[in-house]
Amino acid sequence: MREAEAPVRGAKPTDGPRVHRAWFVAVVTFVTIIGAAAFRSLPGLLIDPLNHEFGWSRGTIGAAVSVNLALYGLTAPFAAALMDRFGIRRVVAVALTVIAVGSGLTVWMTAPWQLMLCWGLLVGLGSGSMALAFAATVTNRWFTERRGLVSGILTAASASGQLVFLPLLSWMITRYDWRPAAVTVALAALAVVPFVWLLLRDHPADVGLKPYGATDFVPKPPAARGAARRAVTVLLSAVRTGPFWLLAGTFAICGATTNGLVQTHFVPAAHDHGMPVTAAASLLAVVGVFDVVGTIASGWFTDRFEPRRLLAVYYALRGMSLLFLPMLLAPSVHPPMVFFIVFYGLDWVATVPPTLALCRERYGDDSAIVFGWVLASHQVGAALVAYLGGVARDVFGSYDVVWYASGALCAAAALMALVIRRTRPAGVTVPATA
Repeated sequence: MREAEAPVRGAKPTDGPRVHRAWFVAVVTFVTIIGAAAFRSLPGLLIDPLNHEFGWSRGTIGAAVSVNLALYGLTAPFAAALMDRFGIRRVVAVALTVIAVGSGLTVWMTAPWQLMLCWGLLVGLGSGSMALAFAATVTNRWFTERRGLVSGILTAASASGQLVFLPLLSWMITRYDWRPAAVTVALAALAVVPFVWLLLRDHPADVGLKPYGATDFVPKPPAARGAARRAVTVLLSAVRTGPFWLLAGTFAICGATTNGLVQTHFVPAAHDHGMPVTAAASLLAVVGVFDVVGTIASGWFTDRFEPRRLLAVYYALRGMSLLFLPMLLAPSVHPPMVFFIVFYGLDWVATVPPTLALCRERYGDDSAIVFGWVLASHQVGAALVAYLGGVARDVFGSYDVVWYASGALCAAAALMALVIRRTRPAGVTVPATA
């Protein structure tokens, strides 16, 4: 099979199938991210069970989640470089295995340091290699057209996985215990490994095709050695430019107000107001439903409108919604809360396609690695709020101050997005400005 697929390097490819293979690769990537998304559904559900069983404070549990989120981000740029060196399939298969091991080992933990090791270190490292840099690498290699749309679809895959797993995991924890939920995460990650290995391909040249929308055949580049050195070199070059710091700053606020705040603390915050855990988890799953719609729509918008303006609108609307949330939390689900969930879901990671587009415009061939570092800032922001949110709950007895502070941060992010300076590297097509 491999011999039949392997093209002669430098040979001119045939016209290819009617449905371009790039779309099948995108589907495989989408399903892979869905299967790996179980681990993203669990942290917010673990806070109350671990607090009740072991007596660990929410700050302690939040610290483990923050390690996970920080490593998720800091691993991403190196993962993008490793994909250039060893191929997408190998890196993703190893990452899924590490996630499965880390999640599976948590069932035997009895001390906070073990939570830090298993869920913080192992799952953090594995998930970092499955971060959005994976989607960015696939998009950059397989597509020259429809990149905004494809990046939006692949970003939405994580939310789709949350939709699939969150109600199931919350039911398991409520009906049985948190341990079956952890085992489910491990099995879900392992189940995806054969799927990745058999169906995913690293580059269009592997099957003798041009990238989707390309006019010329693109030979597969040689394996890039010195992956870690390249990741650091790209970072050192990017930090000398103003747009990098603005992109990193806005994306840090994005992470703080999604993964760090709502995904980690919404369920326990709603439970503080008397809402059942299963109901709160179901609301968070609904966020995932509308996140799919919002992110795909954002990708479509990014192909047509100026990314800076899109980011400013997204952050401004998110900040306004967070300021109203403390008034909406109640023992039961009511229409204003449903409106918040729908609204927040549409805006959840709609920021990714325009952020990725700005990275691509400014940094060209290094954009996947630069985006990996920007994603690292996203997860550092998420990690800080995951920890500080738990500490605030321990100190103040509620999450109100965290909601208000996060709303103010979103307003700052909207202003930062508007002052990002755009450039147009040679060979990069910039979407038309509306």
